[in-house]
Amino acid sequence: MNKRVIHITDNQYINSVNYHIKAIKYMHDLKSNFLKMLGITNTVLEKDIDGDGNLHFYPRRPKLADTHIIALSLCQECLGIDSENWFLAKLKSDYRDEFPHLIHITNYNKRRKRLAYWTEQVNSRLAARLNEGEDVFMVDSIPLPVCKLAREKQLRACRHHFETAPDKGYSAVYKQYYIGYKLHLMIGMNGVYQGMEMTKASVHDIHYLNEIKYSGLKSCVLLGDKGYLSDEWQLDLFTSSHIKLETPKRSNQKDYQPWSHVFKSTRKRIK
Repeated sequence: MNKRVIHITDNQYINSVNYHIKAIKYMHDLKSNFLKMLGITNTVLEKDIDGDGNLHFYPRRPKLADTHIIALSLCQECLGIDSENWFLAKLKSDYRDEFPHLIHITNYNKRRKRLAYWTEQVNSRLAARLNEGEDVFMVDSIPLPVCKLAREKQLRACRHHFETAPDKGYSAVYKQYYIGYKLHLMIGMNGVYQGMEMTKASVHDIHYLNEIKYSGLKSCVLLGDKGYLSDEWQLDLFTSSHIKLETPKRSNQKDYQPWSHVFKSTRKRIK
């Protein structure tokens, strides 16, 4: 594989990256998808990589640079491919000439996990660029069921460690209890995510506001549903980061007023 570092200019980056991310799912040329992801990766991590495209020191230069591993991983995720075995087997069988220096699946997985921090940096830095100048964000949570409530006692998956084990929580979407996790998501007005975190299903939505408080986000409006309703948190966010948390009030509250139609229509994007 060509070790040449590929770069794209900031203007090309801002104007085309949204299109690339949306269109990549509907394209079938893995080589083209990979090169697009490689260009984005090299641009975002330009100040952190060496001349060979690596982020870590290696006594001997590896067949695949770190940026190539990250680009392959992102390409796989964007295409919705869950199996690394299938993905690498597909590259070796149908794209052998385009990817002549593929590494073994074991080595690929080890390096991909080692580079998880930098993969997240690509996501977060890319989101920061696309959300630059944005002053209104939306926050919400999504239930991630692992199994039905009736199978709670038989569930063994992901229960090796208490800290990461699924538990029982209530879903306002399904209006029932479930076993699993909860994805907390914050996005900008243009639909680009600004931050996300996965927790146990029992963790209340309001606790994610503490992550937002220390995320570096400042001087903006944050739109949430009734799950984020708290005078204490509203005051704390505004005092510490000048983040104005807007939530609909309950009908039995003393100072109840209908939520603004603008906020209601805006919230539909994250729903």
